[in-house]
Amino acid sequence: MKKYIAELVGTFVLVFGGVGSAVLAGSHIGFQGVALAFGLSLLAMVYTIGPISGCHINPAVTCGVLLVKKMEVKDAAAYVIAQICGAIIAAALILFIANGVPGGYDASVAGLGANGYGAHSPGQYSMAAAFLAEVILTMFLVLTVLGATDIKAPVGFAGIAIGLVLTLIHLVGIPITNTSVNPARSIGSAVFVGGWALQQLWLFIVAPLIGSVVAAVIYGIVRMPAEIITMPQAERALVSEQAERGQDRTA
Repeated sequence: MKKYIAELVGTFVLVFGGVGSAVLAGSHIGFQGVALAFGLSLLAMVYTIGPISGCHINPAVTCGVLLVKKMEVKDAAAYVIAQICGAIIAAALILFIANGVPGGYDASVAGLGANGYGAHSPGQYSMAAAFLAEVILTMFLVLTVLGATDIKAPVGFAGIAIGLVLTLIHLVGIPITNTSVNPARSIGSAVFVGGWALQQLWLFIVAPLIGSVVAAVIYGIVRMPAEIITMPQAERALVSEQAERGQDRTA
């Protein structure tokens, strides 16, 4: 149960930090600042909850991890439910805070950081362009997660790689779709925006899942044959490091 709660909390932090920066501080920090907020939120969570749950905090990542057989189906389903719950809670609290300004905040008009295409794309990008961008950018993220947590990857650096690639993804994707690459993040905002956001939500579920499948296939082709370890194992300190910390506590 702890790993499911960890996924809920981690997704909450990602959405509150990333979407919250866009809604509450976007006019001050610009889209570069929002991109950095998403990246830093994920980086922090990898080191905070990674040893517990693997820090997926994204159904597309969970899908990719499942496809490469690093987790079981029952855990994957529970992860996705927890992630969606965390995203909705975060979006609800962002909306509550945003309503604290004079005149309030109308999510259906201001958007609450929801993802969109066509008239609801920041750059007016078409549905086809948005779909392809989400597939490619999700592939970047999931492939990085799988590679950075491989048994042969440098120990202790997964969070840096994953956080930086999410920053890169948002630098590219914000003008196109506000960047999803995460169905839970998209669902969280769309629930409160309603209307167009719910109508276009399908793209931000389907495209990221396709991107995760592409990443899993690429990873399966390029990875070196070796023992498969779970993400929580990959993101924990080495046994020697854990022992050293234990000695420090008792000293």
